[in-house]
Amino acid sequence: MSDGGLVAGPDGEPRCPWGLSTADYIAYHDDEWGRPVRGDDALFERLCLEAFQSGLSWITILRRREGFRRAFNGFAIASVAAYTETDQERLLGDAGIIRNRAKIEATVANARLLAEWAEGDLDTLIWSFAPDGAARPAPRTIADVPAVTDESTALAKALKKKGLRFIGPTTAYALMQACGLVDDHLEGCVARGAGALDAGVAPH
Repeated sequence: MSDGGLVAGPDGEPRCPWGLSTADYIAYHDDEWGRPVRGDDALFERLCLEAFQSGLSWITILRRREGFRRAFNGFAIASVAAYTETDQERLLGDAGIIRNRAKIEATVANARLLAEWAEGDLDTLIWSFAPDGAARPAPRTIADVPAVTDESTALAKALKKKGLRFIGPTTAYALMQACGLVDDHLEGCVARGAGALDAGVAPH
């Protein structure tokens, strides 16, 4: 039984224990989680998916991600901002996504708001809350990984102040983890530091 520390994967490499339960999780853990995501549309997608995940397991969202992308025009902000009531009713009938009216309405409302921002504003705002990775020791077990931080609380507050919906400190921190603002892979994990390499800097 894992104590929340590293667990060997199918290839014998050490990984975070949450990333081993399914093949979908292994691929997501190894190739995406904790790696930098840049660009307004890409960050909008992650922001939306984290909001849809609220109250559900991430695997539920992960397995529907292609359905979400088809339903929401690849999460292109300009496209989603133009959605009508008819589009929202279409989404409520789409079994390929999570059919939650409040979350669907929030996604469209957020897109309409973001469509008025200058290109790059969402990227700049979100990444301005990335903490200094060198100041944070690598977590050794899952218990060392926080659910909320001062930075995620501040990010959620900033996004809400701008009018964005369905974003709280916990969702904001999940976004920060998923998009590489922080590296919460456990110390010794095969994927730890990969995000820094993607960004072209030496891992801490």
